[in-house]
Amino acid sequence: MEGVDSLAGCQVKATDLRAGAAMVLAGLVAKGITQVGYIHHIDRGYDRLVEKLVGLGADIRRVTD
Repeated sequence: MEGVDSLAGCQVKATDLRAGAAMVLAGLVAKGITQVGYIHHIDRGYDRLVEKLVGLGADIRRVTD
């Protein structure tokens, strides 16, 4: 087996569409809180991603400053 035993939440930036989506998914399995910045990249490619993930049972929310 390769890789790490677990992921830890932290602040990250979505520098493009696919990387941002990957960070959101990684954040959902990480221990602690993950904050994803620059989400406009994700919004451009995924319609209502937060609502869809919540519908699947994810603990995720959009926060504005």
